[in-house]
Amino acid sequence: MTRVCIVGSDDVNLRYELLSRETSRAALSTYDLDEPFFNAVAVDTVSLGAAVALLNDLNWYLVRFADRSLVCDPSIDEQEWLSRDLATKVRDGRLDPDETDEYVAIFGVVDGRLAEPMFAARVEGGLPEYDLRDVDETVVVRLTAAEYDAG
Repeated sequence: MTRVCIVGSDDVNLRYELLSRETSRAALSTYDLDEPFFNAVAVDTVSLGAAVALLNDLNWYLVRFADRSLVCDPSIDEQEWLSRDLATKVRDGRLDPDETDEYVAIFGVVDGRLAEPMFAARVEGGLPEYDLRDVDETVVVRLTAAEYDAG
C-alpha cells in the first residue's frame, strides 16, 4: 500500500475543508481517513500512480488548504516519505526510485505536530540529527533538487 498524507495549513481545519466540499469528499469517499499528524489527512492507496492521481484530483483544495502533500511508497522506502513533486517524477518515469534519496527535509514532531523542517543532503548514506529543537520523533521527506534548493 502506498500512503498519502496531506498536511493542512495552520489556519484551516483540513479534514473539515476536504469533507465539506462535494468533489473532494467524493474523491476521498472510498478511503479510510487517518490523522497521523495534527491537522493532517492520510489514506492508503494501491500504488504510487494511484497516490499521485488522488493528489492531482484534490489539487484545487491542496493549493488552498494544505501546506504539503507526502507519499510513502514501500517499494521505494518503508519509512521515508516523498514530496508530491518527487513522487510525480518517479511515477512519470523521469526519475529512478533508486535516485530519490539524496535531498531531504527532516521534520521534527512535537505533540503530534510537524515542526519546521531541517534541509539536508545525504552524505555517504547518512543523515544529520534534527537539531532545530527538542522533538518527540522525526519524519524524513525526500525532495527533488529544486525543492531542496528552494528550502
